[in-house]
Amino acid sequence: MNAVLCFAALAAVFCAVESKTSPPKVQVYSHQPGVYGEKNTLICHVTNFHPPDITIRLLKNGEELPEAVQTDLAFKQDWHFHLTKNAAFTPENGDKYSCKVTHGQTSNEYAWDPNM
Repeated sequence: MNAVLCFAALAAVFCAVESKTSPPKVQVYSHQPGVYGEKNTLICHVTNFHPPDITIRLLKNGEELPEAVQTDLAFKQDWHFHLTKNAAFTPENGDKYSCKVTHGQTSNEYAWDPNM
């Protein structure tokens, strides 16, 4: 009987944790309007995710940008988290910039639209 109660309690905890999983919302943009050959800052703003198990990578042509800076993990009252990561970059014609976000077991890549 104790094993059944223990199993039921574990199932309830697992279901409660699973129900609180929220995929991140991602925005990729630059500090200034994109101009080829001009220094800028690439920003990846990730919000509304839970649990906080997340990795953010800023990429140029699939390679991680050096010296990227990430904010501290912060959360709202409802325990949804948010982070921002940015890196200096100088966009050049033909280069592809993106933000790769891995949340739990799911990975997605979000492209920067230079709008040029």
